[in-house]
Amino acid sequence: MTDHNLEAPRRAALGGKRTNSPAQVLLASLIGTTIEFFDFYVYATAAVLVFPALFFPASDATTALLASFATFSIAFFARPLGAVVFGHFGDRIGRKATLVAALLTMGVSTVVIGLLPTYAQIGVAAPALLALCRFGQGFGLGGEWGGAVLLATENAPEGKRSWYGMFPQLGAPVGLFLSSGFFWVLLHFMSQDDLLAWGWRLPFLASIILIVLGLWVRLSITETPEFAEAVKHDQRVSVPVVELFRNHKRSLFLGTFVALVTFVLFYICSAWLLSYNVKVRQVAFMDALLMQIYGSVIFGIAIPFAGKIADATGRRPFLVVVTIMIGIFSFFLAPLMGAGEGSLYLFVTIGMFLMGLTYGVIGAALAAPFPTRVRYTGSSITFNFAGIFGASLAPYAATWLQQSYGLAHVGYYMLAASVITLACILASGRDEV
Repeated sequence: MTDHNLEAPRRAALGGKRTNSPAQVLLASLIGTTIEFFDFYVYATAAVLVFPALFFPASDATTALLASFATFSIAFFARPLGAVVFGHFGDRIGRKATLVAALLTMGVSTVVIGLLPTYAQIGVAAPALLALCRFGQGFGLGGEWGGAVLLATENAPEGKRSWYGMFPQLGAPVGLFLSSGFFWVLLHFMSQDDLLAWGWRLPFLASIILIVLGLWVRLSITETPEFAEAVKHDQRVSVPVVELFRNHKRSLFLGTFVALVTFVLFYICSAWLLSYNVKVRQVAFMDALLMQIYGSVIFGIAIPFAGKIADATGRRPFLVVVTIMIGIFSFFLAPLMGAGEGSLYLFVTIGMFLMGLTYGVIGAALAAPFPTRVRYTGSSITFNFAGIFGASLAPYAATWLQQSYGLAHVGYYMLAASVITLACILASGRDEV
């Protein structure tokens, strides 16, 4: 479905008027994803810096790290389930209420992590409870992302769907910046021993402040015009996921792998890079976090460029070019990461800029092929299926490949993902991306 085709029902629903101002729409979509990704990345950072020692004690540090990354992946398998549940209610009762529920689910799970006892205190129950909370994070995020994208795109003026869809995507770099920055500040004011003893809990507990802010913003908005129009004309379906798998299997399959390289690239350039710097390169925690903060800034700068260019050129050709560039970049992974600090920063600069270009438009691209009545469910499931295939095991796989075969094979892993994504973009029609 094209942007133009989606404009008519929005205008009809409101008699030519909008109930939400552009500022309200963009802030509400951005604040929610910022909070969600802050929570998500706080866990990713802790999975490298503190969780191996506190929740997965082992004589072999690598084994503990891999176990920590295994719990990191749990969230990605929970996200499709969250997408189905929240997508159902998002397509049945509305975007607004569902977004509030998703935010609370993610936020409560994050705060509880900050209250958990460690392995030394309660034994194997500690990693089990951590895994349960991680599941809750993934379940909540599974419902958050799709709703935030629809909140933005279903309020977008004609010809600006990629630009509006870019705003919830900005939550990822902002959340990464805040989470990495929080740990970086902590290490300025406390020793590593204090961080491991109690300091690591503070970012998780601080999430409650962001949750209150996010709820205030989310509760101030009204329902999207396109969903209001669907309600008015009784266009909702009883079980959106059933219709989705019955009538939109092609869009689900292609969309999943259109987003594949986006996830692989990001988690290689964030969670795995942080682990590689600290565990292999023996880079100090603070220096490694500073590199991640720098990467989040580059990531955030690239996203608005993506929105503007994609609206001007079309999302499909734009994604084709960016995906080819990521494939070329994969050949430079080993040389850049195997060299000095300057080369590492160059790797982060290029990788995170390319990440911003692909991630900036992927939200609008994944929502485009689905009609309003199943769009929340469809875009959410597609995005989160991509998370399973592209992100859930990316830090684990990259760590294993690097240790078993060398850095070049991590690059080949990224190259394979870019080839698959390119093939699916080319297989998609102009109105399917």
